Amino acid sequence: MEVNLLQWIGYFASGLIALSMTMNSIVKFRWINLTGAGLFATYGLLIGAYPVFLLNSFIFMVDIYYLRRIYGKKQLFDILEITGESVYMQKFLDFHQHEIENFFPGFHYEAENHTMKFFVLRNLAVAGVFLAGKENEHSLRVDLDYVIPEYRDYKNGKYVYHRIGKFLSKAGFTKVVSSGSSKAYNKYLLKMGFEIDSNGLFVKQI
Repeated sequence: MEVNLLQWIGYFASGLIALSMTMNSIVKFRWINLTGAGLFATYGLLIGAYPVFLLNSFIFMVDIYYLRRIYGKKQLFDILEITGESVYMQKFLDFHQHEIENFFPGFHYEAENHTMKFFVLRNLAVAGVFLAGKENEHSLRVDLDYVIPEYRDYKNGKYVYHRIGKFLSKAGFTKVVSSGSSKAYNKYLLKMGFEIDSNGLFVKQI
């Protein structure tokens, strides 16, 4: 019974490390890899495989080091407004088309329908793009809020909705709405403080 339990710990740890390699997000990769390495180190110690214990203990400490850097690093956020027909934005959308389609099925860019357009910058690197249009006199409709894999830690969204909230309230808007589009995006909206109304729309009061 004890041997079987140890084997399952080893299998589970192997699965976690393999899973971590499939993560696009560096934060998810580090957390899952950290858990897998920790379990593998425990497994190696329990069965007396000290090279396995030492290697995975080292990986565990490396993951902790980089996670502390990720969460402790002060980042400079800013936005870069998109005006007119931006060639760079079109190339950005084309490059990330496959992932955008996964999160926002059926999305199609139409400049005239997106009255609010900007890139989100982190330390001057493009981390994502935000496109929205006027739903009605008091509502802004979010059409695309895409973040590249390296920056999917919710910090972009917190910055965006904090930043545009002040701007929208001054412009007379009272809420931001989204129809939702995928399971992952819907989870993100709820994390950002959106609520689902009686029509199934995601709504965030300003």
